[in-house]
This record gives sequence, C-alpha cells and structure tokens, in this order.
Amino acid sequence: MDFGFSEQQELLRASARQFLERECPPDVVRRLSDDPQGYSADLWQKMAELGWMGLVLPETYGGLGLSFVDLTILMEEMGRVLLPAPFFSSIALGALTLLETGSDEQRQQMLPRLARGEAKASVALLEADGLYDPRGIAMRASIRGNRATLNGTKLFVADAQVADYVICVARTRRGRNPESGLSLFMLDMTSPGIACTPLISMDQTRRLCELSFTRVSVSLETMLGGRDTAWPLLQRALDKATVALCAEMVGGAEKAMEMCVDYGKTRVQFGRQIGGFQAVKHKIADMKVLVENAKSVVYYAAWALESGAPEASRAASMAKAYCSEMYPRVTADGVQVHGGIGFTWEHNMHLYLKRAKSSEVLLGNTTWHRERTAALIPL
Repeated sequence: MDFGFSEQQELLRASARQFLERECPPDVVRRLSDDPQGYSADLWQKMAELGWMGLVLPETYGGLGLSFVDLTILMEEMGRVLLPAPFFSSIALGALTLLETGSDEQRQQMLPRLARGEAKASVALLEADGLYDPRGIAMRASIRGNRATLNGTKLFVADAQVADYVICVARTRRGRNPESGLSLFMLDMTSPGIACTPLISMDQTRRLCELSFTRVSVSLETMLGGRDTAWPLLQRALDKATVALCAEMVGGAEKAMEMCVDYGKTRVQFGRQIGGFQAVKHKIADMKVLVENAKSVVYYAAWALESGAPEASRAASMAKAYCSEMYPRVTADGVQVHGGIGFTWEHNMHLYLKRAKSSEVLLGNTTWHRERTAALIPL
C-alpha cells in the first residue's frame, strides 16, 4: 500500500515552501500583524499569479482543476510560515462553499474573480451561542416577493475586514428540525446595513470580525442553493474547510517541532547540548508522535472528502478533534523546550502558540468535534 505523494504533489510542496519562506519570513508576519488590513496586497497578487487561488477550482471557472489533497498540501505549507493572508477564508472556506452551493451562473460570475485574486470572500456562520451547527443559527431573513431582508449578528467571521463578499447563513423558515429553513446569501460587503467590527484577539496573524446586519435588503438572486434547504450542501463545504484548517495546523506544529530540534542542537547547558537531556528528548519525541498522527488523520480525511467516501464527514471531525489538541500542546511544549527565551516577544515560538490557540476553536473545538464524531458512528 503506497501512502506517498505523487511527483507533481512533491513539486507543489517544494515550490510552495521555497516561495513562502522567501516571501513570508517571520519579520513579514510580525509587520503584517500590526497592519490594519492584516495582509499584503503584493504578496496576495504573487500568490494569484502562481495559480494558488484557483488551485482546486475547475478549469471552467478559471481554476487549475487540481485535487483537494493538493490544496491540503498547500495549506500545510502555509501553516509552516503562519501566512497572514485571507487565503483560508477566501478559498478554502468561501470559494469552496460557493462551488458546492452556487448555481452555474453564480459560479461563472464569482469564481473566476476569486481565482484571479481580484475578489475575496468569507463565510458568516457563528452566532452568540457558539454552535457550528443548525441549532446555533437564529439570524432571520424575511422574504417578501423577490427580496430578502436580513437582521442579526455574526461573530468571528474570518478576514471579513478585507472581504468583498460574505456568504451568510440565515433562517428563512422555522421548523422542528433545525436543519430545515436555512438558506445562504452571497452578500456584497458594501451593501447598506452591513457593519464590520474587527475583533481583538491574541492571534493577529488571522483576523476575526463581528458582522452586524441591519435591514439588509438583497435580491433572491443572491441566494445560493435551494431555499430552506442549504444546510446539507453547506456542511460538505464546511467539512472541506475544516480539513484545510487542520492541514494548516499540522504545518505550524511541525515547524514548531523543528525549531525545538534546532534549538536542542545549539543550546548548551552544563557543558552539553540540551537535546541530550532525557526530559528534552522525550518532549520532542512526543511532539513527533503527535505531528505524525495528525498528518495521517488529516490526509486520510482529505482523501475521503476528495473521493466522496461515506465516512468523509466523520473523518473531518476526527481530524479537527485531534488537531485542536495536538497543535496547542506541541507549541506549549515548544515554549518549555526553549525555556525563558521561548516566552519572549523576540522569539517566534509565541506566534505559533497564539495561532494554535485561535485555530483550536475555529470551526469547532475538540469537544464539539468529538461529539459530532460520536453522532456519526453508526451505533
């Protein structure tokens, strides 16, 4: 049984790593963390020229038509450098949701612009109760004639401060089943009544925002998927976004582990390299086990989603449940391996720890995904 990557995939990984290490070193990450927009338009354009925005989009919509596993590889490399750009929100979340739920006309209108990097999108899902499932959607969209009026608030919308469009989940009909009565709307962020408030979090390499909708009136032509029946399609898109996020977490954890290995070889205490001490060895060995296990479950989930396997949704939640524990632990132990310097602003380890903590809860934490995994096991 061959678990290896193809020659094309290894080339994609190598070229992505070379580009990102050159264009997005730690000093760039730190500088963009203080930038109000949180990303570099020049770097975004260079990524677009490489075809990354349209990597998994079909060629008919201006993409390269590669596989979801290829996107997973790219996301892992982005995680290694803590890429401060709206790639995850616009492509792994926004574009894949549009691809899954939109009509051919809607795809033709929007996906080529996203693939060229000319427009950016995000998804507004989470509300005040913090549930990433239909039970948490209370925002109303009242429909009269051929128009809908949206009122409500969405929280922790990734990179909304630079998004041109946001895909908003709203309840268009009430019923006993929480999944029924949900619809999706593709909204222009310049629409009257939409207010975007950036949220201050410990991780400024990925921006999160609050979106308020006050009597936002839109045409029903902006509705994605069927009226009142959007959730199953959205869930498939969210599963892919979840696995893409997990790949990013794996990349960050592996880089943190490598930093510990390098430090263990160069730091000398009591006349010997600290990597020779049992306590340090065991911490790094535990990191290696955690990272390799995470890689296995993430790429299994990516394969399952790509191939349409029946267990795909369960695999996605298994991956997130594991990675949401793995990444914070690896980076926290990384701080310990580095000792006092690991806790300082000048060292880069704290950047990975902060990204780990923000990624831990994005799209659902360990507890939520364990419960979902249990619910998806046929008992």
